[in-house]
Amino acid sequence: MSDSSLPQPTAHEPHGPADSQLGRAVSYPDHYDPTQLFPLPRATQRAALGLRADAPLPFTGADLWTAFELSWLTPRGRPQVALVQLTVPCESPRIVESKSVKLYLNSFHMSRFESADEVRSHLVDDLSAACGQRVGVKLILPDGFDAQPIHELDGVNLDRLDLDCEHYLPAPELLSAQFDEQPVQETLVSNLLKSNCPVTGQPDWASVQIGYSGPQIDQPGLLRYLVSFRGHSDFHEHCVERIFMDLWTRCRPTRLQVYARYTRRGGLDINPWRTSHPAAMPKPVRTARQ
Repeated sequence: MSDSSLPQPTAHEPHGPADSQLGRAVSYPDHYDPTQLFPLPRATQRAALGLRADAPLPFTGADLWTAFELSWLTPRGRPQVALVQLTVPCESPRIVESKSVKLYLNSFHMSRFESADEVRSHLVDDLSAACGQRVGVKLILPDGFDAQPIHELDGVNLDRLDLDCEHYLPAPELLSAQFDEQPVQETLVSNLLKSNCPVTGQPDWASVQIGYSGPQIDQPGLLRYLVSFRGHSDFHEHCVERIFMDLWTRCRPTRLQVYARYTRRGGLDINPWRTSHPAAMPKPVRTARQ
């Protein structure tokens, strides 16, 4: 497919969620169209957490996406399929709204490309332009499907705790730590994180892993806090950053990582990871619910 015949990425202006295609009836494009991508600025939600656009972030990390619905045609018209793993740096000024990514990926399915490498090149260029920073793209072809593992997040399971829950909007006041005792290093997990899409209201289900060093965090309070997101409406990336910032300010760990794996919707899962210190990026291993 010659470059001259392809739609070219355009400069992306920030939008708001209400301007997106989420929750609307749309026609699905059947030829490659990078203009389907709908970027959203990170700064708006970060400002609500007290994070200024002109100040360094207290974390680094990435949003790790898996796309399960990518197909295109060879020059001879034979369909090809692949899984896609995306790595979007959290320092990028924009995220991309998930339905627009679904529409964009669907636009490949009746277009012809010389190779999987050409498809990957377009994905890198288009998604990087939308996010404002280079996005990592890995294609997994069918001969690699069997090698994709499933494993639950490692750590002490908070869900073992038998307790009452009464808060269903984020309640950081539930968080506390033992500041007068010896610091600890531990990893805690829960499968009970749930929030809602801020546009459609559809539920977003997730498992979350919290690794930290510092004053020991009160586990019942932490589980109640995670449950308190049940009625909250926000995108995955912003929910994880809110959890990170609430733990960072209330429990004052010396090191902190927050990683959430959200269940698949629309052929996509989005798994934000934030860390206070240099650390190896989590491997893109699905949980059973994904």
